[in-house]
Amino acid sequence: MDLKQLYQDIILEHGKSPRNFGICNEYTHEAKGHNPLCGDQVEVYLKLNKESKVENLTFKGSGCAISIASTSIMTELVKGKSIEKAKKLVVDFLNMIKNGTIIKSDELDEDQKTKMMSLSGVKQYPMRVKCATLAWHTLTSAMEGNKEKVNTEVLD
Repeated sequence: MDLKQLYQDIILEHGKSPRNFGICNEYTHEAKGHNPLCGDQVEVYLKLNKESKVENLTFKGSGCAISIASTSIMTELVKGKSIEKAKKLVVDFLNMIKNGTIIKSDELDEDQKTKMMSLSGVKQYPMRVKCATLAWHTLTSAMEGNKEKVNTEVLD
């Protein structure tokens, strides 16, 4: 199996069977995001423990396969990380999508890097970049305690 096919399979699997879908119990932070261009909606529920570690991260929402897959992958990769490491993963992901950089994080194992990199091809489709980045911007908003709904039309 070639890498492109592997990436497509990962996206399709997460799009059809998203991980961490629903509202986690006793979440401490939440944020909502919207992509008006294609109608993607996401609500992120974040539970931080006393050590500022992501104890749980779930989501609700609807949208295209790219949006749902990206959100699902994000929840798997961020769970268990400190808030600082979670923020670094967001930056790494956005750089990968926008600038084509390769993920080299020491915080992720090879399987996790492959999952994140599966979304790298979105860069070739500018209309889909906002689908892939919506959840990551929404997570940032939740971590920062921002109450305004994230709107992809006002993001860079």
